[in-house]
Amino acid sequence: MYNLILDWYESTVDNMGYQFWKYDTLLSLCRDAFSRFGFSGEDAEIITDVLLLSDLYGIESHGMQRMVRYHKSIERGMIKVDAVPEVVHETPVSAVIDGHDGMGQLIGHKAMTMAISKAKTTGIGAVSVRNSNHYGIAGYYANLACAEGLLGMSCTNSAAIMVPTFGRKAMLGSNPIAVSMPAEPYNFFFDASTTVVTRGKLEIYNKLSEPLPEGWAIDKNGHPSTDADDVLTNITNKSGGGIVPLGGSTEELGSHKGYGYGMLCEILSAILSGGQTSNHTMTEGRGGICHFFLAINPALFGDPEQIKAHLSEFLREMRESPKAEGQTRIYTHGEKEIEAVAERMANGIPVNDNTMVEVKELCEALGLDFSSYFGDYIPPESGFKGNQF
Repeated sequence: MYNLILDWYESTVDNMGYQFWKYDTLLSLCRDAFSRFGFSGEDAEIITDVLLLSDLYGIESHGMQRMVRYHKSIERGMIKVDAVPEVVHETPVSAVIDGHDGMGQLIGHKAMTMAISKAKTTGIGAVSVRNSNHYGIAGYYANLACAEGLLGMSCTNSAAIMVPTFGRKAMLGSNPIAVSMPAEPYNFFFDASTTVVTRGKLEIYNKLSEPLPEGWAIDKNGHPSTDADDVLTNITNKSGGGIVPLGGSTEELGSHKGYGYGMLCEILSAILSGGQTSNHTMTEGRGGICHFFLAINPALFGDPEQIKAHLSEFLREMRESPKAEGQTRIYTHGEKEIEAVAERMANGIPVNDNTMVEVKELCEALGLDFSSYFGDYIPPESGFKGNQF
């Protein structure tokens, strides 16, 4: 599947403006940029790690293109570079962290590290966070726990983009849920928003001046819309409309289920932490985003190796189960990401030219030499004015 995606990118480089860049090139750029933002070398490394894992997975909307958004948020004072996350409530198995408007990736890393430590000591660790900012892909944090032999879970709320079933105003965020658990030969890894798509996907379509696919979004009157710019403007201005829940806009296809999953994220992140629900985030110059992190030690339930083998066998049976007519493969969650990482490390990460226009402007603002990363590449003239945040 990811081979097909990369073939699509390669075939549209000329008419849709994608170029491929080596991982190490983007790694150096991101590290340097976040250091210029004012973050320490260690913190810049963590933030970069989260963003580029997203690009390696093929989730362009949450990758290095977010640097410009973060820079704007720092300039506006929404993200505070010198914020120190504070543990405001703690038990042996749980904690609440106030992020004090810091960088989401750093707060998320601290919170999941704490959850992992508690799980290793007591068997389970759960940490809820308030007053944070966008933290990247939820799966990054679930993977941190999985790498330690634990079951990891993370979810987050975000600026309101999801219109509840039968509504016409965004009230919930994309509210992704991610779970990761050790298995062989591939870990189980699931990471998905509870909306049909994320806001970042709309931003990509807006950059490409392409109409949105039918069924993704509605306008401020509750009617279907394919106008990415209009939908994004309405979301930013909180004037109505937005993205529909997983399942669409009707109960017949399960809209109420996506809406319900989104509510679960709000409860675990915003309600347990005493933070802002999605409809009150991104107001009055503050992010107010909330997260949740969970780590479970399989040893609570028996021999971890037997549990791992049990999951591995079930995943093998899933992959080898009968295929639908015309199909040759069933993927288990996590396989596509592994293949995407290998493919992009070998062939480069595709970045849209409009993103590169923004990156060049960012380099100029930060005093970085754009050509030292990208040689004689010059982004084309573009009428794109950037996404609104």
